[in-house]
Amino acid sequence: MKNLFLSAAIVLGGLTSFASTSPVSDNVIKTVSIQDEYTEVKLEEVPTAITDALKKAYPDVVLSKAYKNAKSEYKLDVTVGDKVGNLFANADGTWIKK
Repeated sequence: MKNLFLSAAIVLGGLTSFASTSPVSDNVIKTVSIQDEYTEVKLEEVPTAITDALKKAYPDVVLSKAYKNAKSEYKLDVTVGDKVGNLFANADGTWIKK
């Protein structure tokens, strides 16, 4: 009889450990994206290599704005038909994927 009460107490005591809740911790992960600073330049200041590559790749393109960063990379705001987008190029006219 003693063994019956003892085993019942052990089983009930073991069940209470499963019923307890573990503390919930809120982990916040912050993502910081570092973006190169582009400054606007006049369309006349865009190198000829870039404008030639632009006309070759997209004959109907309209260059609306141009930006340059410290690494002499250019961000070009362009319009083709009714579509507006950005292109990135080096000063020598090679395209950059970003």
